[in-house]
Amino acid sequence: MKRGKRYNELTKLVTKGTVYETAEAIELVQKTATAKFDESIELHVKLGVDSRHADQQVRGAVVLPHGTGRTIKVLVFAKGQKADEATAAGADFVGADDLVAKITGENWFDFDVVVATPDMMGVVGRLGKVLGPKGLMPNPKAGTVTMDVSKAIADIKAGKIEYRLDKTNIIHCPIGKASFGTEKITENFRTIMEAIIKAKPSAAKGQYLKSVTITSTMGPGIRINTAKVL
Repeated sequence: MKRGKRYNELTKLVTKGTVYETAEAIELVQKTATAKFDESIELHVKLGVDSRHADQQVRGAVVLPHGTGRTIKVLVFAKGQKADEATAAGADFVGADDLVAKITGENWFDFDVVVATPDMMGVVGRLGKVLGPKGLMPNPKAGTVTMDVSKAIADIKAGKIEYRLDKTNIIHCPIGKASFGTEKITENFRTIMEAIIKAKPSAAKGQYLKSVTITSTMGPGIRINTAKVL
């Protein structure tokens, strides 16, 4: 892959083949965030599990102490009183069949997280083929299928993120912005890593953390020592 001049210069800051200690990696990733915008800091964790097996799935949600630095748009499927609660709690979009029609008819996806009350999952289920591949399908394990829509919205707005394996057994998630500084990024990093480690399936054998890498939006990946990740 052909890389730009700026990227090639940034790679010189990262020693090829080196596995860094957490503190050093977090300081280094901020140095590679030199774009004209506030770059996101991303975490990529490859696990020693097989996502094809139900008993080796790793999925959950956690509230980052300092959020992600992003403004999250929340869509809520609810009716009646619960719809009113969602609106009052700050949901960006609230509805039922009307939202299904908008998503399917207009290919509309101007939202980041979907929350639904349990009684609405029959309606939401019709969107499985379009929400599923985008990772937007509400899920009880992630706290996005719930009757307590107010709490769900508050947590999401405060920095709650969902983590889950992709088909290559890697978890990808944001852990802040370059402007956060070392302390906040470190606290967010530790929070998500503790959650991932705690979520280790009992069926997982051998080395659980295969690799842990952090990167800025436009920068190179920086590998972290998995033996001392926390």
